[in-house]
Amino acid sequence: MPEATPLLRVEHLKKYFPIEKGFLRRVAGHVKAVDDVSFFLDEGETLGLVGESGSGKTTVGRCVLRAIEPTEGKIELRLDDRTTDLMALERKELRPLRRNAQMIFQDPYSSLDPRMTVLDIISEPIKVHRMASGAELEDRVKHLMEVVGLEVKYLRRYPHAFSGGQRQRIGIARALATNPKLIVADEPVSALDVSIQAQILNLLQDLQNEFGLTYLFIAHDLGVVEHIANRVAVMYVGRLVELAPTEELYANPRHPYTEALLSAVPKTEPDEERERIVLKGEIANPAHPPSGCYFHPRCNYAQDRCREETPLWREVSPGHFAACHFSEELELRGVGEITTPPAT
Repeated sequence: MPEATPLLRVEHLKKYFPIEKGFLRRVAGHVKAVDDVSFFLDEGETLGLVGESGSGKTTVGRCVLRAIEPTEGKIELRLDDRTTDLMALERKELRPLRRNAQMIFQDPYSSLDPRMTVLDIISEPIKVHRMASGAELEDRVKHLMEVVGLEVKYLRRYPHAFSGGQRQRIGIARALATNPKLIVADEPVSALDVSIQAQILNLLQDLQNEFGLTYLFIAHDLGVVEHIANRVAVMYVGRLVELAPTEELYANPRHPYTEALLSAVPKTEPDEERERIVLKGEIANPAHPPSGCYFHPRCNYAQDRCREETPLWREVSPGHFAACHFSEELELRGVGEITTPPAT
C-alpha cells in the first residue's frame, strides 16, 4: 500500500454465491466469484482490471460500489480528507456517498431505459441527490451532453434513436452527472465497433484530465487497457495473479497467465513476430477450483509444487506483485515497447 492515503483501498474482498440444492434449498457449496482480492487506487489514476470472462472482474467492480453485497472484506473511500469504510454502512447510509462513486455499464443498449428521454436519463441522478431542479437542471444536462460530444438538440430523443457509441456517451454523461471522484467502467467499449472504441477511450481520457477522475477500468482486452491504464491488475478465478505499472507488466510479465494474455494482444507492426500462446482447457470452475495454484492445469510451466501449494501474493520487484512460485525464475515474454498513458 502507498504511504499517502489512496482514494480507494480494497482489502481481502470476498464474494461467495451460495449453491442451493433440493426442495429445502439447502446450501451445498459456494461459487467463489471473488476470493481475497486487495488493491488500491490513487486519486486521478486508472487501474485496469483484466482477465478472461468468468474471472470475477465485474463482481469486483459491483462489490466496490456495493451494487451487490460483498461476503467479506474492507472497502475504504476517501472523501474530503476523511476515509469511510463502505462495508460498515447500512444501505440507507450509502446514498449520500453514491454521488462520489458511479458506474459506466458494459452494454449501452440494455443499460438505458427505453421509456426515458436523454434529459430524463442524465437528470435522474441529479434529481435523486437533489443537486439541481428546473431550468438549472436542464442547463446542467445540456452542459453534460456537450462535454461527452452529443448535440443538445437530441435532448428529448429516446435511446432507440442513437447508435451504440452515442448511447455509451449518454451513459458516460449520466455517470458524470453527480461530479463523482471514482468511476467504475465495466468493459465500456467491448460492445462497440473498433472505430468507436478509440473515440470512447479518448473521451474517457479527456474527461479524466478535465475533471480529475479516478477509474477502475474493467476489460478483457489488454490491447485496450494498454492505452488508458497507469497500472494493470490481472485476475484469474476470483484472485489477483499479477499487478504492476502498465509499461512494466507489458514488457516484463511475472505470471504465466499474464504472458498468455499478452500474446493475444494484436500486433502493431506488420513484420512483428510474436508467438501466440494457446491455453489448454477452460478457466477453472470457481465453485470447485483445483488445488494449489488455480492456474496449474493450464500452465506450461507447472511443477508438482504448483499442484499442492497455493502461491503467495508477494512483491517480486518494486511495485510489481505476483502470485507464482517461480516468478523470479521464469523468463516470460512481454510485448516489447508500449506507449505510457498520459500523466493525470
